[in-house]
Amino acid sequence: MQNRPKMESFHRFRLWVFVFLCLMFQSGNGFYLPGSYPHKYGIGDELSVKVNSLTSIETEMPFSYYSLPFCKPEGGVKDSAENLGELLMGDRIENSPYKFKMYTNESEIFLCQVEKLSDDEFKILKKRIDEMYQVNLILDNLPAIRFTKKEEYFLRWTGYPVGIKIQDVYYMFNHLRFNVLVHKYEETNVARVMGTGDATEMIPTIGKEGSDKPGYMVVGFEVIPCSIMHNADSVKGLKMYNKYPSPIRCDPSTVAMPIKEGQPLTFTYEITFEESDIKWPSRWDAYLKMEGAKVHWFSILNSLMVITFLAGIVLVIFLRTVRRDLTRYEELDKEAQAQMNEELSGWKLVVGDVFRAPSNPALLCIMVGDGVQILGMAVVTILFAALGFMSPASRGTLIIGMLFFYMILGVAAGYVAVRLWRTIGCGDQKGWISVAWKAACFFPGIAFLILTTLNFLLWGSHSTGAIPFSLFVILILLWFCISVPLTLIGGLFGARAPHVEYPVRTNQIPREIPQQRYPSWLLVLGAGTLPFGTLFIELFFIMSSIWMGRVYYVFGFLLVVMILLVVVCAEVSLVLTYMHLCVEDWRWWWKSFFASGSVAIYIFLYSINYLVFDLKNLSGPVSATLYLGYSLFMVLAIMLATGTVGFLSSFWFVYYLFSSVKLD
Repeated sequence: MQNRPKMESFHRFRLWVFVFLCLMFQSGNGFYLPGSYPHKYGIGDELSVKVNSLTSIETEMPFSYYSLPFCKPEGGVKDSAENLGELLMGDRIENSPYKFKMYTNESEIFLCQVEKLSDDEFKILKKRIDEMYQVNLILDNLPAIRFTKKEEYFLRWTGYPVGIKIQDVYYMFNHLRFNVLVHKYEETNVARVMGTGDATEMIPTIGKEGSDKPGYMVVGFEVIPCSIMHNADSVKGLKMYNKYPSPIRCDPSTVAMPIKEGQPLTFTYEITFEESDIKWPSRWDAYLKMEGAKVHWFSILNSLMVITFLAGIVLVIFLRTVRRDLTRYEELDKEAQAQMNEELSGWKLVVGDVFRAPSNPALLCIMVGDGVQILGMAVVTILFAALGFMSPASRGTLIIGMLFFYMILGVAAGYVAVRLWRTIGCGDQKGWISVAWKAACFFPGIAFLILTTLNFLLWGSHSTGAIPFSLFVILILLWFCISVPLTLIGGLFGARAPHVEYPVRTNQIPREIPQQRYPSWLLVLGAGTLPFGTLFIELFFIMSSIWMGRVYYVFGFLLVVMILLVVVCAEVSLVLTYMHLCVEDWRWWWKSFFASGSVAIYIFLYSINYLVFDLKNLSGPVSATLYLGYSLFMVLAIMLATGTVGFLSSFWFVYYLFSSVKLD
């Protein structure tokens, strides 16, 4: 019977190990992505290509595809239905004139001839080529991918460049060679699933009609851009999708179509289909291949070493110092205890001041409440992403998930902020509504101010990254109609919950703090280096994903790194709080928050370093301002989340420490 608890704990441990390994391997390998379904096409069925915003890693400002003189569809430009996340990310998905027929190879397809380039069109085209803008095409929810060979390695790129500049001459890629990889549909008798991402429609198979016809699924979409010198006179009278009168040889290593003011542009394309062994659930592998897996493991190993080092210090504090002092104190009789009270030193001297209310207690409560909300949102979102519920196949779901969990966790923010406020006020409920209201508006208000300022810059640049006014109204309604009421409800629960009663009384007169050899805030700011040490390797991959246009999908690693970061923040803050109490400094409240929250300073400095050395091609003050603005927004959220972890762990430590001491 005694072995049963051991067996149960062993099975529980095995289950956690299994879940951990699943998250690790799922992050790098292809699997069936929830929320997306295969689309069966019969031979000859029409395939339509969509276009997304033009993007550049040099400006970080997306622009509409049709802001450049490209061919437009015969029926006019139509927007695809976009979700909230896509709009916030700057995606603008529209239809395009490129059309294919399933498993039908075609070549020399004439698309259109754009009228003579005006002065404005010529200037904007040259500017977009200088800024290395990429054209992003989508087929069956798959972005177009381009392969280039560098030495012995193949590099993968999404999209293709608008053009290229060689010796002060601008060339445009006006001919596209598409290669579509298809896989034979294996379940011809099951219900047919139409559409992915945008719209899904189930059409059951009736009888045997069409069941013998082979069907195919799109599992790859490759594009090779070429610059071809077309004869403007030979295409006169040709309609869209007519055969170009002469053969076209697409050679990506040469360019031949210089752009000039007052000269027309002719666009053509060709399409080939290739049967592939890639199965539909694995079709995103080309985009999600986990690069630098060993580096991610090194990041986790590095974090574990920091945690082990700090855990050793914490263990020494608890087992040797604190436990020894408490044991010695409890072994004494009452007279000896009274005598010892007069000769106390270190943390035992501040027993009457350790729970004295900090300066700006309302602000501390608000920041801790918001930190709980942000931390909870991050953990839940990353967990769902690691399990595959927020795949890149469903664009914008990550942003939507973050917004949804942030609003729901307003209840936790209100509860923690108000309960901490009542604890500091020794049970007094006065002012709890004000604290809950400020907790609901503090972080969102700062975020709204930063994003509005950046949005004016994007509006001025006519970028699709600018949030439309209607979306601004929706975000404000979500904030005040959902997030604020939920935070106030959480505050109500916090006001009704019993406050934490301090284990010792607080003296009326504050104890004088001895002069320190060095400024205590210097130690607090330096403490942020340890949490940063656990994070900086993974931070490079995250920054590259955000600013270099790469797909980040190793959320399993990110979840583990985040858990390790939380542990390190708690340990750092706990050690710093104990050190301050030992030198009779009882003002630990704010210092415990910033001991771990100061990691945000180092992340911001790393962001500046990344801007200078990795994004050195970033052009213009507007782009640099956008980068720094978004970095500031991210750093503020990290400071609140990590500071909250440090404060709550220190509060628990101080409460535990002084509840074990019986001093009058």
